[in-house]
Amino acid sequence: MNVKENRTGNYRFTIIVPVYNEEENIYTLEEKLQQFLLHSLFPACVLFVDDGSKDKSLHRINEICVRNIPFFYLSLENNGGLSAALKAGIDHTFSDYVGYMDADLQTDPEDFNLLLRDIEDYEMVTGIRANRKDSFFKNLQSKIANGYRRMMTHDGVSDTGCPLKVMHTDAAKRIPFFNGMHRFLPALILLQNGKVKQTPVRHYPRLAGTSKYHLWNRLSGPFIDCFAYRWMKKRYINYHINEHNLH
Repeated sequence: MNVKENRTGNYRFTIIVPVYNEEENIYTLEEKLQQFLLHSLFPACVLFVDDGSKDKSLHRINEICVRNIPFFYLSLENNGGLSAALKAGIDHTFSDYVGYMDADLQTDPEDFNLLLRDIEDYEMVTGIRANRKDSFFKNLQSKIANGYRRMMTHDGVSDTGCPLKVMHTDAAKRIPFFNGMHRFLPALILLQNGKVKQTPVRHYPRLAGTSKYHLWNRLSGPFIDCFAYRWMKKRYINYHINEHNLH
């Protein structure tokens, strides 16, 4: 897919925010992101990706993009899930670095600076949720899913579900995308012989809206997708051009 370069190329860092039915959080998210952009380590912009929301999320995203110059959005025709929203955002990003966070405000955009301080030396810096504020049952589900994924992928990442990550955009664009890909971003960067660093970030309880995940898609999805990843890993093509005369 060839996407024409856009205004994200005027910035060094683009924050992708996938959104699905998060109308209650949009205005608070705007305030948090505004504050972060004032002292981001790199000139930064925001790219909302509305994943076919059925509530007023897209209307409110339109509002805040009108009143904030470094705020942009994409609207997907249908709900495709987190991996589809991330792929759309990465495809349309042209800054040096790209990151993402969830719209549920359980992580703080201020912590992007903790990740950005090391991004020049690593292809990905991923957050680890310190002192998670989720319920015991949700934490147990996550612990089981993370343990199983580590066993299958050997990526060494303790919390791949943390929705706060930063990547080199060129590395992100080379990631082979598939449904469930978001659970394997560190492993997919490692397939490129890239380097991944883990950094603790803050975590907060959800104050508005409802989680889009439940026991079935939190455990069954990773279980099935791990086999897809193992199949792909054996067949992954990774090459680098040594020289050319195509100038």
